[in-house]
Amino acid sequence: MKKLYILALIGSFFLTDCTKKVAEPMVEVKDKVEDALAWRGMAPKAGPARKIQIGDYNTFDLANGLKVIVVENHKLPRVSYQISLNNDALVEGDEAGYVSMAGQLLKTGTKTKSKAEIDQSIDFIGASLNTFSTGMFGSSLTKHQDALLDVMTDILYNASFPEDEFEKLKTQTFSGLASNKTDPSAMSRNVSTILRNGKGHPYGEVETEETVTNIKLESCKNYYNTYFKANNAYLVIVGDITPADAKMKAEKYFGSWKTGEIPQMSYDAPSEPSETKVAFVNKDGAVQSVINVTYPVNLKTGDADQIPASLMNSILGGGIFSGRLMQNLREDKAYTYGARSSLNADRLVGSFSAGASVRNEVTDSSVHEFMYELRRMVDEDVDMESLQLAKNSRAGQFARSLESPQTIANFARNTFRYNLPKDYYNSYLEKLEAVTVADVRAAAQKYIRPDNAYVVVVGNKDDVADKLKRFDGDGKVDFYDAFGNEVKDEGGVLPADLTGAMVVSDYIDALGGEEKLKSVKSMMMSYGMQVMGQPATMDIAQMAPNKFAMKLAMQGMTMQEQVYDGNKMKMGQMGQNQVKTEGPELEKMKKDAVMFPEMYYAAKGYTLDLKGIESVDGEACYKIAVTDPDGEKSTEYYSQGTSLLVRKVVSQEGPQGPITITTDYKDYKAVDGVQVAHTMVLIGAMPAPLTSTLNSVSINGEVPADTFKVE
Repeated sequence: MKKLYILALIGSFFLTDCTKKVAEPMVEVKDKVEDALAWRGMAPKAGPARKIQIGDYNTFDLANGLKVIVVENHKLPRVSYQISLNNDALVEGDEAGYVSMAGQLLKTGTKTKSKAEIDQSIDFIGASLNTFSTGMFGSSLTKHQDALLDVMTDILYNASFPEDEFEKLKTQTFSGLASNKTDPSAMSRNVSTILRNGKGHPYGEVETEETVTNIKLESCKNYYNTYFKANNAYLVIVGDITPADAKMKAEKYFGSWKTGEIPQMSYDAPSEPSETKVAFVNKDGAVQSVINVTYPVNLKTGDADQIPASLMNSILGGGIFSGRLMQNLREDKAYTYGARSSLNADRLVGSFSAGASVRNEVTDSSVHEFMYELRRMVDEDVDMESLQLAKNSRAGQFARSLESPQTIANFARNTFRYNLPKDYYNSYLEKLEAVTVADVRAAAQKYIRPDNAYVVVVGNKDDVADKLKRFDGDGKVDFYDAFGNEVKDEGGVLPADLTGAMVVSDYIDALGGEEKLKSVKSMMMSYGMQVMGQPATMDIAQMAPNKFAMKLAMQGMTMQEQVYDGNKMKMGQMGQNQVKTEGPELEKMKKDAVMFPEMYYAAKGYTLDLKGIESVDGEACYKIAVTDPDGEKSTEYYSQGTSLLVRKVVSQEGPQGPITITTDYKDYKAVDGVQVAHTMVLIGAMPAPLTSTLNSVSINGEVPADTFKVE
C-alpha cells in the first residue's frame, strides 16, 4: 500500500506542478520527491514491550511424590507423556558412560517383552517412544494413549537390561569412539570438557575405550534402581487431554511407582584458569584447525543477569549473523565460514565457548581476533543498534518457541525446578526490553574472561603449534590426545645422524629386503569387512611395474571398481563405468599402482622430513612428513621396534571440504618371505572406522588375463 501511495503522490505532484509552472527548477522537484520518500530512511520507533500470556498449565502431586504438569492443547488429537528425573549428574569414574548406557538399555526389554516386541507395540499404534538416562518420552494419538502408557510403565517398572543388548550397545559405542580419535570436533569437545570442568566433576568426564570396557551391566541396573523413583521425577503431559483426565491417567499408571532415598551429590565447583592456557591436540595431515576458547562460568537459570548476559553473547557471536565474531573472522578476514560463541546457564556450572574452523596458515591470527573481540566486549560499550538487533532476535526466538505446547510444559517444569518467580516467562519480553547498554557491559565484565581462558586447538602440530605459544600465560603449549589425556615427551631423543631416508630403508629391509621385493611380480589379495553392517569383500591385484585392479563387492554385486592397465584407467560404481585417459584421478592412480612405493622414494625425488618420535596406540614410532614431487603430502609412522609402517595419514578433498584419512596397518605376517599387514583400519573415509581383514594372499601366482583390462 505504501509503495502505491508514494507512486500516486509523485504522479500527482508532477501532473499538478507541470500544469501550473512548467519552468519550475528541477532541483525543487528533486527536493519534494526526497521529502516524500524521507520515511524510508527513518526507523520506526519501538513500542513498549508486550506483556504476554503464556498458555495455562495445571500441576498436582501424586501421593508418591510425583509432580505432574499438564498443558492442555486440543489443536491435534495427540498427547505426549514425559518423565524427567530431577537428580544432579553423578561422577561415573572409571566406568564413564554407564549412565547414558543405562538410559539406552531401558527400551531394550522388560520382564515380559523383548526389544522387538516393544518396538512392534509402539509401531502398531503409530506412536513414538524414547528412553534416556534422565527419563523417557512417548507420544501417540489420543485414542492410543492407554496402549502407549502400558508400554511406558512396563519399561518404567520392569526393565530387564538384557545381556545381549548390553554387549551390542558396547560394540556400537566402541565404533563411535574409534571415529572420535580422528574427528577434530569430537577431539576438541573432549579436551574442552575436561579442561573446563576437571576430571573429578561429572561434566568433566568423557567416554574412552578403557571406561567403556570397564562398564558392568550391574552398574546400569543400579543406576536405574536408585534414581528412577517417583519422588525424583516430573511427569509432563501435553496435548489433547483435560486436567481431570490427566489426573486420572497419572494416578492409574504412575500412582504405584515406588519412592526411594535419592543420594545427594557434592563436588568441587570448576574454576577458570589463573591465566590463559593453550591446549593442543595433534591431527596429522589436517589442513584446518578447530579453535575453541572456553572456561566455566557461574551462571544459573533465572539469575538476575541471565537475560543481559544472553544479549551480550548474541552481540558477540551467539547465533546472529551480525555477531562480532562472524563479522570479523568471516566477513572481514575471510578466515572461516562461521565463528560463534555460546554462554550456557546450568544449576551446577555454566560454560562459555567461542570457536571456529580455520585454515592452518591463519590459526594464530584467528586466535588473536577471538581475543581481540573478547577484550573489546569487556572494554567498550556496545552501540544501541546492535543491542536492539539482539533484542529483536531474542524476542523473535521466544515468540516462535511459544508455538509449541511442549515449550509451555518446559517453562512450567523450569519454574518448579529452579524456583523461579511465577511470572518469570510471562514478563520475559519486558525484562528483555529493559536491558541497557550498561547492563550488557556489566555482563561482559562478569562473564567474558579473555585472560582466564583455555584456548583449545585441534590441528596439525608441525604447521601450527609453535605459533600459539604467545597466547599462553607461560609461553608454552600443552599437548593432549583425542580423549583429553595430557601427552608428555613420548619417545626420547632422535639420534643425531638419523634421517627419514634411513628409517624408510630400514622399513624396506623389515618387509623382506630390496632384492626380495623386486622379485615380486604380482600380488593378489582378498579382504573381508563390514560396510554399514553388511559383509563385503575387497579384491586387489597388482602386477609389476604398475598395473592395478580393485573390486569391492557386497551380496554378490560389484559396488565399486578401479582398473589401471599402466596407461589408462576404468572407474566403475554400481555398474556405471568411466574410462580416464587424463586428469587428477589418473595421475593419482599412477602413484598408487606401484608395488612397494617406498622403495622408489629416493629415485623419484620424494622429500622425507623426520619430525620426531610419537606414540601410535602405545607403540613408539618415527614420524616422517613425506612430500612427493607434485607437492602432495602425507605423514607416515614407522615402529621403532619392528621398523614396519604402522600408520599413514593423508588429506584429500571431500564433499564437504578437506578430510583427513588415516590408515593403520596391523598384524604383519610373512608370506613367501614378504611381511604383509593382515589387518588394515581406515578412519575418516566413512562415518565409522572400516576394518579390513586379509583372507587370502598370493605372491607371484597366476593372474587372470583380463584382470587389468580397461574398456
